[in-house]
Amino acid sequence: MSIGLTLLVVVGILFLFGIGHRVLDRMRLNDKAALLFMLAILIGSLIPDIPLGRRLSINVGGAVIPLILAGYVFSKAGTSWERTRTVLASVLSGVGVFIAGRILPHEPETMIVDPNYIYGIIAGIIAYLFGRSRRASFIAGILGVLLADIGQGIINSVQNIPSPVRLGGAGVVDAVVISGFLAVFLAEAVGEFREKIQGGTSKKDMTFHKGEFIKLADLDADKEREDEGEKQR
Repeated sequence: MSIGLTLLVVVGILFLFGIGHRVLDRMRLNDKAALLFMLAILIGSLIPDIPLGRRLSINVGGAVIPLILAGYVFSKAGTSWERTRTVLASVLSGVGVFIAGRILPHEPETMIVDPNYIYGIIAGIIAYLFGRSRRASFIAGILGVLLADIGQGIINSVQNIPSPVRLGGAGVVDAVVISGFLAVFLAEAVGEFREKIQGGTSKKDMTFHKGEFIKLADLDADKEREDEGEKQR
């Protein structure tokens, strides 16, 4: 089993034991949904690529499911600025992977490390640097790898290059998984470090509720309104 799929299994087991639920909450995902997506990626990666046209195909586990997951998490973005940041980080991540693909040797067998692992690391780091939040970083990490493939496909079509483009296929699922998890890990680790340095003062009067931080006073007010509404019924 490749490193990407192995990582997927390990993280899934951690979720089963209740580890990482805080991160899932901040991304507006519950453990059942997260495990379902992971299982879908695992199974989908075993399905043969689906042809989309001349020299173009797409893999279910490496592209279709990750795109659905990214779309779902994107729909939960808290603000328009976060959405804008997500799009920007995704594009820059894709550019980084595309440039890396041009610089790295075209013969993977001449490299000590699988280039897909390198693409995943590059995409994950850029995604975090420009995405910042856990949601934005995760989405940008996933989309960066796929956007690089799409960009190469467009160039092949314009220049009439006969090389096939397999979206999410040929080991790209490893890069997608590595980039997504790495981006979230960096966002979580750096975020925790910054909060400790600041002494937690930025959120000392706030609580985490339904996937976002809100003021305790606002939460109490909402509960009072709900109680009043129930009494009136």
